[in-house]
Amino acid sequence: MDATGLPLSSTLSRADAARRGMTDDDLRRLVAGRVLTRVRRNVYLASAAHGALSAEQRHAVAVRAAVAAHSVDAVVSHQSAAVLHGLPVWGTPLDVVHLTTRRRNAGRRSRLVHVHTAPVAPDEQCLIEGIAVTTPARTVFDLACSIRFEAAVVVADAALHAGSTSPADLLVQVERGRGRTGRPAARVAVTFADGRSESVGESRSRVGMHLAGVPAPDLQAAVYRPDGSVAGRPDFRWSRLLGEFDGAVKYGRLLRPGETAGDAVVREKRREDGLRDLGFDMIRWGWADLTEPDRLYSRIRAAVERSGRRAASG
Repeated sequence: MDATGLPLSSTLSRADAARRGMTDDDLRRLVAGRVLTRVRRNVYLASAAHGALSAEQRHAVAVRAAVAAHSVDAVVSHQSAAVLHGLPVWGTPLDVVHLTTRRRNAGRRSRLVHVHTAPVAPDEQCLIEGIAVTTPARTVFDLACSIRFEAAVVVADAALHAGSTSPADLLVQVERGRGRTGRPAARVAVTFADGRSESVGESRSRVGMHLAGVPAPDLQAAVYRPDGSVAGRPDFRWSRLLGEFDGAVKYGRLLRPGETAGDAVVREKRREDGLRDLGFDMIRWGWADLTEPDRLYSRIRAAVERSGRRAASG
């Protein structure tokens, strides 16, 4: 509870405050004293909770507040739907809540809410905690029509990897979207998407390689020892060259019970040594490298070519 008696995870509407005997002056005083944070007009959240939330969590709070204030036929869509589905929205702004309604002439955009006008079929929506939301497939398509290729691939890869949609479902959305602005770009993005990408960094790397003309790698392909056991599943593979994207989150995923991040790093180094002993070359990169794409993809291209020459020479 905070000073208002409000559970830290709950929002407080102006109507709720009135029922608690609080006046508008009380609310203004609590906001000025940083006890409450105004999420949107007439909706508040305990400041202690608001400050601890990620950008995605804050957006989810704003989405719920917007839905409560809007007409019942609006469906949460675009990046707002992606957030509720738990999909990554890298490179996509979260300053505005996105809703879609089928009502003609109901589209509008304000500082806080963008209401799109488009039909949403019954099989293109689902419920999340009682809120109508576009399905993952429709969400990916809507976003791919309106955001950059790289960001669209990130969200499409993640939806496929999570198993919340399929390539066939995405293509159905493309076919249904005839006449939609951005449909050609969406088709390119969903066709390129690959659920074997396991992180934002891997998806961004794959897009960068594609745009830079680096030969397409195989993804998460098992490398076997002579006895048939699996030595590893690198993020990327070009014949005898293996590539790994090193994100900080990756080592958290690798942790075994009782291990520290340092233990996972040491074990990963031993795995890499084992792959090198099998005759593979290795190349690694991380988030910082993605900020210098020309340099990164030149380095990867050179490594691919060098490894190919080594394989050809026996």
